[in-house]
Amino acid sequence: MIEATGLTKRYGHVTAVDDVTFTVRPGVVTGFLGRNGAGKSTTMRMVVGLHEPTSGTVRVDGASYRSLDRPMTRIGVLLDAKAVHPGLSARGYLRGLAESNGIPGSRVGEVLDLAGLADVADRRVGGFSLGMGQRLGIAAALLGKPRIIVLDEPLNGLDPEGVLWVRRLMKELAADGCTVFFSSHLMSEMALVADRLIILERGRKLAETTLAQLMDDYAERHVVARVDDDAERRALATTLRQDARQFGIEQAGAELTIRNADAGIVGRYASQAGITLSQLSSQSTSLEDVFMAMTAGHTAQQENDA
Repeated sequence: MIEATGLTKRYGHVTAVDDVTFTVRPGVVTGFLGRNGAGKSTTMRMVVGLHEPTSGTVRVDGASYRSLDRPMTRIGVLLDAKAVHPGLSARGYLRGLAESNGIPGSRVGEVLDLAGLADVADRRVGGFSLGMGQRLGIAAALLGKPRIIVLDEPLNGLDPEGVLWVRRLMKELAADGCTVFFSSHLMSEMALVADRLIILERGRKLAETTLAQLMDDYAERHVVARVDDDAERRALATTLRQDARQFGIEQAGAELTIRNADAGIVGRYASQAGITLSQLSSQSTSLEDVFMAMTAGHTAQQENDA
């Protein structure tokens, strides 16, 4: 578990992280969302002791990172996949990490296999592609079999096969009871992988909730009904507009978009009126739409307060 309390980081007159409190729990994948410059990387660096908080505390299983004995066996971290000497081989790099943390050398081969790097293990890292570097960084994070995993933008540079691998890996780690904390600017991946979300905007926490609850609270849902007959389409729109529920209705060609309704209700109206629907589907705004609306609203509020 990772626990941050009142976490604040200032650089001179600039506040990068402002009084942030959150908990990253075991057994779920927690996604860290925020625009560039929102404070995500700074927060993650404070978690692992690379930045000292101006105020507040952050604990890894109840202790500060710097007090951990053999930290790679407690928490695995990927912050910058390029932070490896280009003259080292992948195997040599991981061996050095294993020796310095008291990790058996046999574990090096295991994580190279896991990351799909066994065939290039003796090549110099300087010749690796961005995706291969990301795989090596994840292999290093898993080297000590830690129960807490922190990954900053782990999908950068990965091809579709690599993205699928990381997606499955995070879910498997969480299912095994690990604490998994990752950031990504890819909203579609966040929506597919994360169980919980922590959202930052300008260094402040906007939300800490489950993905399902966030979408229930903020996503706009609507129904699209296609009625090919002009008279029937007008009749359905008129019937819906007369209802006390005050559905919002928009028309584009043969399609009606009905807000504040669900497909079952619209289907019953059409059936009762003898109207033939050639299409009926429920749709909702995406996580990206929700995120942009939330952060835009927060920015506008801050500007008004100023």
